[in-house]
Amino acid sequence: MRRAVLADLEVGRIGLGAMSMSDYYTGAGADEAEAVRTIHRALDLGVTLIDTAEIYGPFVNEELVGRAVRDRRDSVVIATKFGLVSHAGGGPNTLDSTPGNVRAAVEGSLRRLGTDRIDLYYQHRVDPDTPIEDTVGALAELVKEGKVAHIGLSEAGTETIRRAHAVHPLTAVQTEYSLWSREPEEELLPLLRELGIGFVPYSPLGRGFLTGGIRSTEQFDADDFRMSIPRFAKENFERNLGLLEEVTDVAAHVGATPGQVALAWLLAQGGDIAPIPGTRRVARVEENAAADAVELPPKALERLNAMAPAVGARYAPGDLARVNL
Repeated sequence: MRRAVLADLEVGRIGLGAMSMSDYYTGAGADEAEAVRTIHRALDLGVTLIDTAEIYGPFVNEELVGRAVRDRRDSVVIATKFGLVSHAGGGPNTLDSTPGNVRAAVEGSLRRLGTDRIDLYYQHRVDPDTPIEDTVGALAELVKEGKVAHIGLSEAGTETIRRAHAVHPLTAVQTEYSLWSREPEEELLPLLRELGIGFVPYSPLGRGFLTGGIRSTEQFDADDFRMSIPRFAKENFERNLGLLEEVTDVAAHVGATPGQVALAWLLAQGGDIAPIPGTRRVARVEENAAADAVELPPKALERLNAMAPAVGARYAPGDLARVNL
């Protein structure tokens, strides 16, 4: 697999998001053995960046990733995230990026991952009650101590990114980016390139929508996270199927799957982008990794670039209030 360069960190240009192996989506946690096989197969295919977070589970996803990579640690770039679990009593889904919580979080993640270092450590969501300078200052100390190699932010606003980068260089920023979530093109991507920071798009397949495998939300369990997302609401979902038809038609012309086309489009946006499609299945990780070889002709790129935006917000109001801070 070809490589992407995230500031001073080189990774396989298609990564693997591990979240759905343990939480949030229909079937999560049902087959841990298959999830481990999926991670192993990803590594065999040249995937190096594995993404997890302490909130996934909570905690069990880091444990799963740690077990899966134990014998191949030196060939893996482990990325995990803090800030959505308060270790001072607030618990899961409580924003806390105070320096004390950063240190508590990293010790737990190191233990669960079974490693002495985290290769890429992200703040999961910006804590509006803690100056970003304080949070990044704490991360800089962890870098000096060798517990963290590189740092990043997830779903941060441009001004926050500038302030953070001034304290300690950021290696990567994460946010949702795909054919149906193109907001980063407006301000975020230009800023990252100005500052020399890499970009790691999560949900590059539109939370599974762009694979073509979801034809109705009746396929989801009642507690599936996507049931809360406005663009998956019935009327919006049906209108968004028109976007999928466009991707599917392009895929037929280039001899690829819709998911591969969606990933190839992202890869065509630059060598400083490393998407992390999530899956818990070997067959899907094989399909995703094969997108590295898909070259979209100019007319296909033009057609995809001209697609209409998705109908509906990408998060429910409460979750949307926690992004771009």
